Amino acid sequence: MDETRLRRELRDAALAHRPDHARILARVERGLAAPGPATRPPRPAGRWSGRRWTAVVAVTAAVAAVVGLGGLAATTLGERPAGPATTVPAPGPTARVTASIDPGSNRWWAQSDLALTTDTPVGGLTVELRVARTRGVVSTGHWRTRPAEDFTETVTEETRALVYRWTLKPGRTVPPGAHVFAGQYNHAEGVRDASADTYTVVLTGPDGGRSTLRGDFGAASAK
Repeated sequence: MDETRLRRELRDAALAHRPDHARILARVERGLAAPGPATRPPRPAGRWSGRRWTAVVAVTAAVAAVVGLGGLAATTLGERPAGPATTVPAPGPTARVTASIDPGSNRWWAQSDLALTTDTPVGGLTVELRVARTRGVVSTGHWRTRPAEDFTETVTEETRALVYRWTLKPGRTVPPGAHVFAGQYNHAEGVRDASADTYTVVLTGPDGGRSTLRGDFGAASAK
């Protein structure tokens, strides 16, 4: 059969076909009345369930918040104005100290003098005299040329020294000039070696500057 004849017969058959409408309608009605196919059970939640996804979102938000705050803190610190510069007090008052054994000392008793000369007013002052406890050394008193009410005075007996200390009271001042602080004591008869006797003087100026002077009595001796 050639192609032309086959096409003609197929067309004639199609034109001659008459669909059974009643039968088609009945099949549709039966399909609608029949129960529907069973519903597929829901797929169990996988590793990225709703709860876990919520947790991931929360963690991500927290991390973003931390990063954001860190950046804000850095910006704030960077823009913070610098604080006031620290002022270091200048060197304290200019002063000189001369240590000597008073000429009035004798073979049983002596007086150690500290002659302090200040060039500027002093707002804080501590004078310490340490007399080595050689044989027979016992304190017999002390004095100073400044008013007694301006100072707190103490004498301490340590194992190796008598310690005389004068401390300027708060609110008092020492004017420029020469000032003497003296410690008195008995000692064994004869010539006493004062080379181990020492002193420390700490001065504070009105601006807070501090000076410290230290020394000894060298080869001075008390008769």
